[in-house]
Amino acid sequence: MSTVAAQPLPNTVDPRTARKVTLAGCVGIFAELYDNGIFGFMAGSLAAVFFPGSDNAVQLVFLGYAVSFFFRPLGAVICGHLGDRIGRQRMLVFVILLISAATAAIGVLPSYASIGVAAPALLILLRVAQGFSVGGEASGAMSFLAEHAPAGKRGLYTSYAQIASFLALLTGTLVAAAMTSGLGSARMESWGWRIPFLLAVPLGIAGIYIRKRISDTPNFTRLKEEDGLSKNPLKEAFASAEHRRAMLLALFIPLMNGSGYYVLFSYMPTFMSTELHFGKVQGLLVTASSLVAICIAIPYMGRLSDRIGRKKVLAGSAVAMAVVGIPCYLLIGTGNVALAVIGACVMAVVFAGHTGVIHILLVELFPTRVRYSAYGLGYNVSSALFGGTAPLLMTYLIDRTGNVNMPAFYAVVTALGTLIAVSRVTDRAHLPLRDA
Repeated sequence: MSTVAAQPLPNTVDPRTARKVTLAGCVGIFAELYDNGIFGFMAGSLAAVFFPGSDNAVQLVFLGYAVSFFFRPLGAVICGHLGDRIGRQRMLVFVILLISAATAAIGVLPSYASIGVAAPALLILLRVAQGFSVGGEASGAMSFLAEHAPAGKRGLYTSYAQIASFLALLTGTLVAAAMTSGLGSARMESWGWRIPFLLAVPLGIAGIYIRKRISDTPNFTRLKEEDGLSKNPLKEAFASAEHRRAMLLALFIPLMNGSGYYVLFSYMPTFMSTELHFGKVQGLLVTASSLVAICIAIPYMGRLSDRIGRKKVLAGSAVAMAVVGIPCYLLIGTGNVALAVIGACVMAVVFAGHTGVIHILLVELFPTRVRYSAYGLGYNVSSALFGGTAPLLMTYLIDRTGNVNMPAFYAVVTALGTLIAVSRVTDRAHLPLRDA
């Protein structure tokens, strides 16, 4: 094996370049996460268009939502291997091209009334392509941003990417709310549902253009110049006890994403309209309020983690979620819009301490040689098992038990799971990223 730097080196990227790269990365993440999230927001319309007459139409849509997550690890393995071998920047251009094409294709699919069972089959196939793409996005984009960030500001700079992801969800929420309110159910189910998916075209073009104009990271470039790139990064990761342990932590630390990102935000509009009998627009606006709250809170959490460490912020967020999860869901369950906004916003601020810090902690667990591959595999297996299945699981449990508080219980359980996993981490917030 070639000789590589024995000691980690501090990042010397100038702040101006780091800000430019961060902006470019965030635009791409916005496009990617909008494309991924709009599927959940349009679940009601998709159910009527692709599963008409079925008593379990919404569950079938969320089954399609969940299936795609099981292709995320495949995307993480393939994109991660190539990203560690040929560079982060090239793979980030590829994944945004793939998801933009898949999302736009959903927008032109014929309905069940036109081509029968082929329509939902094609819908699921395109959702699989979305899942594959997102599997290569998160670990690639976060590694890219962290490897460009100035010393002492990795938490803050990577938190901006999470703001972009939630702004993408906010945009999807507002688009869905505006169109549902303006067009009504009949026109939405006839043709209006296509528009949010077709917006992937201009978003994708913008993201691809920006990502093609940025350079690869100093860490990757330095390792390449030293002939220190791994020939098989995932095999190397599994051969190391340290990396195997880190991948296991990357599997369990993100548990709170299941109750936070995928239940509180993606599933919440459907939950509020189908289980709590809010109007569709009311449910979307409650979610929009919580998205505004989390976007404001995230950079403060990222900056705080740069000062006091990742573990303290993540552990504090997990404890807080275990405490407020049930009371906040009870507020949402009152049926009062104002109380629902309060409950959702409190949970959003608490969750900001997790989502604003989780990715930089996982980035710091791995060296540059295997980072994209190992981090991507652990995180995306976690997303498949505990994240993408969450809306389907909540719909199923509520249907079987009649208890609409199932999301609250899920929030507490996943928070405690994250807390246990975080306690096993060595905090590297104040150390340079390792190349090997």
